Amino acid sequence: MILPPSEDVFFKAAQLLRQGGLLAFSTETYYGLGVDPFNTKALQRLFAVKQRATEKPVLVLVADQAQVPLVAAQVPEALQQLMQQFWPGPLTFVCPARPELPNLLTGGTGTIGVRQSPDPTTKRLLAAFAGPITATSANCSGQPAAVTAAEVEAIFGKQIDLIINGGTTPGGLGSTLIGCDPQGKLHCFREGRISWSLVTKSIA
Repeated sequence: MILPPSEDVFFKAAQLLRQGGLLAFSTETYYGLGVDPFNTKALQRLFAVKQRATEKPVLVLVADQAQVPLVAAQVPEALQQLMQQFWPGPLTFVCPARPELPNLLTGGTGTIGVRQSPDPTTKRLLAAFAGPITATSANCSGQPAAVTAAEVEAIFGKQIDLIINGGTTPGGLGSTLIGCDPQGKLHCFREGRISWSLVTKSIA
């Protein structure tokens, strides 16, 4: 079911998430698949629909930096500085995860990827739900990710409870993933829309 963004739709979406539902919505890169990251059954459904290997972690979106401690046990100082410079934007930070997070979410890595999106639909959805939401790309694993609501529906059909039509997303590169090693040195796990050289220059 594809619906345009509205207050009623975001209220409905938040209710669905609390009930273990699976949504699709626009982000600043692709359409994302969203569930409550603390709901193991919802995560199991997400992995089944996406045909994703269970050892692969799933990142979450937050409304702001104040929500990061809900999923991250700590945020290294270098990452805190970068959050202030690059958020909201396509830069995902890999942080030590809170121990109570479901293993499906972290892939058993002990870490969690977290990002603040500038996309208006994402921001309204996060505000309505009042908590972090998963945002793995809307595709079957190994296949191209959807950039429109119609593409999401073509891929998943009725397996998705609600698709919020936020228009056409940019596509192309996904978010850049960075983290810190135990010594506090920055590490790039995946270079995406924000170049690694720009990140390193910003802290030079």
